[in-house]
Amino acid sequence: MKLELVPLPVTDVDAAKAFYADGLGCSVDVDVTPAPGVRVVQVTPPGSACSIGFGTGLPVHGGTPGSVRGLHLVVADIAAARAELAGRGVDVGEVTDAGGGVLCAGLQDPDGNSLVLQQMPWRTGDTF
Repeated sequence: MKLELVPLPVTDVDAAKAFYADGLGCSVDVDVTPAPGVRVVQVTPPGSACSIGFGTGLPVHGGTPGSVRGLHLVVADIAAARAELAGRGVDVGEVTDAGGGVLCAGLQDPDGNSLVLQQMPWRTGDTF
């Protein structure tokens, strides 16, 4: 069993697509309009097996925009990832130590859905 898609409620599909693709560097896997009033966008963070989906016109796209909290984007080097995202114009918080050597930095998409860059010292090499 594999988790492959996390749906996010957003108000503006184009703004969300720009943030995730241009800001976070996600690949745009799907952007289709299969029926009038329906749009499906799916993006995948670099190196991830799980995608993020958003759109309009389907129940899965319901929910309150900005209500999703704490999607973790695990990185090998948080300083480098933070610098790369900041260089793309993403407002990333300061790196904090969550304990046990786990480092975190928060950010939000245009609707306020929150994400966390996370570096875990034991997730390196083949275990990353």
